[in-house]
Amino acid sequence: MKYQNVLNDNRVQCTVCPRNCKLSNGQEGFCHVRKNENGEIILTSYGYNTGLAIDPIEKKPLYHFFPTSSVLSFGTLGCNMGCQFCQNWQTTKNKSDSQLLNSTSPEEILQIAKKYNCKSVAFTYNDPIIFLEYAVDTAKLCRLNGIKTIAVTSGYINPEPAKEFFKYMDAANIDLKGFSEEFYKKNCLAHLQPVLDTIKYVKNETDCWLELTTMLIEGENDSEDEINSECEWIINNLGNTVPLHFSSFFPSYKFTDKKSTDFSTLLNAYKIAVNSGLKYVYTGNLSNQETSSTYCKNCHNPIIIRNGYELLGYNLVDGKCIFCGTECDGRFEKHNNSK
Repeated sequence: MKYQNVLNDNRVQCTVCPRNCKLSNGQEGFCHVRKNENGEIILTSYGYNTGLAIDPIEKKPLYHFFPTSSVLSFGTLGCNMGCQFCQNWQTTKNKSDSQLLNSTSPEEILQIAKKYNCKSVAFTYNDPIIFLEYAVDTAKLCRLNGIKTIAVTSGYINPEPAKEFFKYMDAANIDLKGFSEEFYKKNCLAHLQPVLDTIKYVKNETDCWLELTTMLIEGENDSEDEINSECEWIINNLGNTVPLHFSSFFPSYKFTDKKSTDFSTLLNAYKIAVNSGLKYVYTGNLSNQETSSTYCKNCHNPIIIRNGYELLGYNLVDGKCIFCGTECDGRFEKHNNSK
């Protein structure tokens, strides 16, 4: 399906994301990889990526989607977000450096995932929304061959392409970059509401497992009022069992004058979220055993004990707490033994 509108002035409008770029012949969109070529929007990065890596699933981060399994991760160039604090700016802000690219077809990605016994393939590093066709074609092949698919995304996508995209995703971690329109406009050159709409759609209208991440930047999106508002919105619109990860910012791109996020800032957000009633809250990239472990929502005993990405204990059998039998929300292997 082509997500485009042909306009009366011979331009073509790309309708994949809320930017709805109107492009003259030969012009690229904001993302740099969707281009008007003779009246048709083409994906210039199809079949190309910036490299493949095998990661633990926890690195995405996904803590409730087949813990400790391996995932084959890749991304391309460009992005449809304008985050001034981007942690992957060398690729997301790169327009056309072919030296960064490797040619890898969806079929080749599938074979590599199978060769290295990866349970899933993740579209990540830059936003897979902009390489929707490449991601969906790869995801279709993976699904036919029993391999799960994961989107790590900012969720900045229009409703119709979202249906096509998430139909083929088994899990998603969506970056909720802040919880104010002001933050999104000033620091992401985007808007908050389309992201919230995507999050609600994925949680309430698809079978895709959902987790959320908010990277905290001190003085920008870490106020107690904003964290409280975010948690309240999550509970009211998604329920209290969507995992929420708070991660640390490190100086990058146009935010090199900002300080790295202290763990105390993450811990404060963690406590606010737990006290709000959210059942699964984590701190990422700065963490300790207490704030990276999963607790039973009923008896509150630790059921997945982690220190960062390292698994220290697993107290689930068939996805259920060994202490009280309550099912943990997520996707888990059956017949696991506690250890």
